[in-house]
Amino acid sequence: MQKTMNFKKLCSLCLCMLLIATIALFTTACTNNSTTPGNASSGNIAAEEMISVGNGETAFTFVVSDAEGKETWYAVSTSRTTVGEALMELELIDGEEGPYGIYVKSVNGVTLDYDTDGMYWAFYIGEELAPTGADMTDIVNGEVYRFVAAKG
Repeated sequence: MQKTMNFKKLCSLCLCMLLIATIALFTTACTNNSTTPGNASSGNIAAEEMISVGNGETAFTFVVSDAEGKETWYAVSTSRTTVGEALMELELIDGEEGPYGIYVKSVNGVTLDYDTDGMYWAFYIGEELAPTGADMTDIVNGEVYRFVAAKG
C-alpha cells in the first residue's frame, strides 16, 4: 500500500514538473527578442523608418544588414520580375557574373570580398537563407528580401 502511495506521489510530481517546463517553453518561445526598429522579424517597421525607392506595380521590402549589425530598410517598387534585376536597376547591389549567376560583392555601397577578408553577402528570403541567387529569385509582392554580411 505504501509503495502505491509513493508511486502516485512520484507520478504527480513528474507531471507537475512537465507542466511547468511546458509553460516555460511556450513563454520563452513567444517573446519577441527583436533589436531592430519595430517588429523586424516580420518586416513590420514604421513607414518613416523605411527608404522608398523605385517605381512599379510590384512592391517588396529589402533589408541590408552590414558587418556591424546595422540594418537599412527599403520599400522597393519595381516593374522588374526578379529581385536581382530590381536591386541592380536601383544600384542597391552590384557584382560580377559567375557560373551560377551574379556574385553579389557590393550591397548598399559596401563591398565585401571573400578572398580578402573572408566576408560575403548572404541572400535571404524572409528569415531563411535563399535556395537561389537574387538574380534567379522571382519577386513575390510583399515579401522581405535581405542581404546580410556574413563571415565564411
